[in-house]
Amino acid sequence: MMKSLLTTVFLSFIFAISAQNVEFKAANFKDDKDGLKAATDAIKKGDEYFNIANEAVFIIKSPGLNYELALNSYLKAQKFNPNNAELNFKIGVCYINSTYSAKGVSYIFKAHELDPACDNFMQFYYGKALQLDNKFSEAIKAYDAFEAEYKKADNFSKFVTQFKNECRTAQGAVQNPVRAWVDNVGELNTEFNDYAPSITTDGGEIIFTSDRPNGHTPNEAGSYDKDIYSSTLTDRKWSAPKQLTGGVNTTEDDVSNNLSYDGTKMLLHRSVDGQFDIFESTLNGANWTAPTAMPFQISSNKSNDIYAAYSADGWSIYFARDNANRENGYDIVYSSMQSKIQKNYMAAQMISTVNSKFNEGPVYIAIDGETMYICSEGNGSLGGYDIFVSKKSQGSWSKPVNLGYPINTPYDDFFFATTANGKFAYIASNRPEGKGGFDIYKVTFFGPEKAPVSATEDYLLASIANPVKDNSIEATVDVNKKSFTVFKGKTIDAMTKKAVEADIEITDNATGKIIETFTTNSATGKFIITLASGKNYGIAVKAEGYLFHSENFDIPMGSADNLVNKIIELKNIAIGSKIALRNIFFDTGKSTLRPESNSELDRLVKLMKDVPSLKIEISGHTDNTGSASLNNSLSQDRAAAVVAYLTGKGIAAGRMTAMGYGSTKPIASNDNAAGRQENRRTEFEIKGN
Repeated sequence: MMKSLLTTVFLSFIFAISAQNVEFKAANFKDDKDGLKAATDAIKKGDEYFNIANEAVFIIKSPGLNYELALNSYLKAQKFNPNNAELNFKIGVCYINSTYSAKGVSYIFKAHELDPACDNFMQFYYGKALQLDNKFSEAIKAYDAFEAEYKKADNFSKFVTQFKNECRTAQGAVQNPVRAWVDNVGELNTEFNDYAPSITTDGGEIIFTSDRPNGHTPNEAGSYDKDIYSSTLTDRKWSAPKQLTGGVNTTEDDVSNNLSYDGTKMLLHRSVDGQFDIFESTLNGANWTAPTAMPFQISSNKSNDIYAAYSADGWSIYFARDNANRENGYDIVYSSMQSKIQKNYMAAQMISTVNSKFNEGPVYIAIDGETMYICSEGNGSLGGYDIFVSKKSQGSWSKPVNLGYPINTPYDDFFFATTANGKFAYIASNRPEGKGGFDIYKVTFFGPEKAPVSATEDYLLASIANPVKDNSIEATVDVNKKSFTVFKGKTIDAMTKKAVEADIEITDNATGKIIETFTTNSATGKFIITLASGKNYGIAVKAEGYLFHSENFDIPMGSADNLVNKIIELKNIAIGSKIALRNIFFDTGKSTLRPESNSELDRLVKLMKDVPSLKIEISGHTDNTGSASLNNSLSQDRAAAVVAYLTGKGIAAGRMTAMGYGSTKPIASNDNAAGRQENRRTEFEIKGN
């Protein structure tokens, strides 16, 4: 019994000693004066960086490497004496103001336990640590105590006010989470910082930035420069990330900003002579070209310009810009082209409705052109950077609305890239459950509870339809829902199956207007484009030495969640090659060509003029509905109508023959509607060249 009592007393004594603040004094380290000197020298060195970093943070400027450099020195002293309140406080501050914020919480708590009066800013950062630990009521009390105790708090009143508002907002948000899953994408992440995700509209390709070891020389703080990586989604799993090949990655920091919707262009930023500028790179085959700086209206020599994004129509670039004369950090601005041919941009314009008194970060414009996702430290954040949505109405952007918890947390949650259907998005966050620093997370939106979800539901807006009622968050705006179909695939040689670089032309068949032209990847033949619903599209594929290929897509109004994945096999211009003209239309039961056919027919005219030696047979085909004699007659008349059109455009009649085969040469079953539709076609076959 006595032994047990003595053990308890001894342990209590040890605990009391361990909880005491141990000063860096000679009296406390009589047996290790050299160790004490090395520790105090390290603290002194760390303080130089620490003070510079603090000054930058409170005028909303980047602290650069100063917190990292201070931390490296402080951690050396921490090994010598882990029980000094002031040192624990400084280490906590360094971590909290870094991408590894979660590591700072325990140090601040320990410093507060050892000596709550060790620094004038203790209650300020104790409140921040409590906020990060989801103890929002206690955090508010700490912020109140800071204001009451530290009379100079007026200099930092906007920060204290902001953080208290964040706590109140977060309390409501955590109690009323939005209907979304947020999952760590383990295949992409490391113990280092992995962030800045951007994806193609089909969600199949992702690029991101990481400061993981890359074979380069670390900087003075021991960190590696940032490179850009890519990964491909196969069978619902991301491939091992690889550095982009080509001229994108350098020994400096290269930070991805935004991948174009079709995955062929990329905006990034990097430091040039101590200033951040925005660059653009293009995918050429398997390699990315060396980035070129954007025009001075976007990459200004008077400001830092970062986090750029393409607009949906391709006319504008949205990005974040700071200004040496302001103390509110970065604002969202945009610059629009006056001409796509000359690519001359206008002076950047500020978007006042979306900017706050704090930093605005990455921006993303959704494919509908009317939805902007903004990352901001203000605007009603739950803490740190949060992701917000703004809607465009009558030419103006609405006040941003917080996407809510668990998409946003008291930590930094930023970057946003979504698929065309809006069901999935990728973000970056340094929340504590990650692998370390920033990690990439996948957000899955699953709509309103219990209410039936139609195919046209906008899952993202459904998830924020009932936002937290707080003065800093406004109600959601009404949205005109749009839907899209992702058309993707490859162009390959029909015989060898190897990739073919081809030009693709998208036409609105109702107007005959070409709405998009692009070239498939020379190394892979891949392409991707997003088409709005409610239209009938003609898609023409052309490559030198090959017959052109046509596709027809009718996308009904309200269609959503559609994905067309097409392997397009191109045929050499050789005798016997045959192609179906899918965008030639006739009135029902007649041989009268409809105006929507003109684009397809004119392409055939061009082919005949480009290859003067070409001789072809135009053939008409029907399904087996009706009598054979009527089908034969109708198909012959339709073939003759096409020949007449070509003759009228200057093609010699002797180069063409018209043949009607009726239902004698089906290419699909006539037992169902889809098969019969396939069989009703007009073809041409090369008979001489």
